[in-house]
Amino acid sequence: MLIGIISDTHDHLDNLRKALEIFKSRKVAHIIHAGDFNSPFTWRVLKQFAGGFTGVFGNNDGERVLLKKKYQERIYTQPYRFSLNNRRIVLMHEPDVVDALADSGHFDLVIYGHTHEPVIRKAGNTLVINPGEVCGWLYGNPTAAVADLETMEAEIIPLAGLPCV
Repeated sequence: MLIGIISDTHDHLDNLRKALEIFKSRKVAHIIHAGDFNSPFTWRVLKQFAGGFTGVFGNNDGERVLLKKKYQERIYTQPYRFSLNNRRIVLMHEPDVVDALADSGHFDLVIYGHTHEPVIRKAGNTLVINPGEVCGWLYGNPTAAVADLETMEAEIIPLAGLPCV
C-alpha cells in the first residue's frame, strides 16, 4: 500500500494540487498530513482525492472546528496513533518526541512536520519521515513524500518546477 505524506501546506493550493496529482499518478491509497493546513479551504483541493485521509493539527492551524468539519473529523490532536495496512503509525506535527517514539520500538512509522525540512531515516526497525514543506514558503523547496507500507521504503518528491494543474 502506497501512502502520500504531506505537511506544512500553509494554504499553498497550487503546490497542494501538484502533490495530489503525483499521489494520483502513483496510485497512492491514503494521504497523511502532518499539520499546518492553516485554513479550511485546503479541503477544496484534497476533497478530490478518492482514498483515505488522516491528519493532525499543527501550531499554525486556525479555525480548527471548521477544519475538522470539512475533513470529516479526520484531523486529530497530536500525537495521533493509528494502524494502516498492519503498520503501527504515530503522527505528530512538532518533532519534540520523534526520537523517543522511534527508539521505543512501538511503531513501524513515525511521521512529523513543523521543521519544513525533508527527512527519511531509520531508527532501528522504525521508519521516520518528515515530508518537508508543501508550501515552499520557508526554504523555497516544496516537497512531499511517498512511502510503501509493504517494503517500508520512502522517497521525497520535489514539487518545484512541476506544472500547475
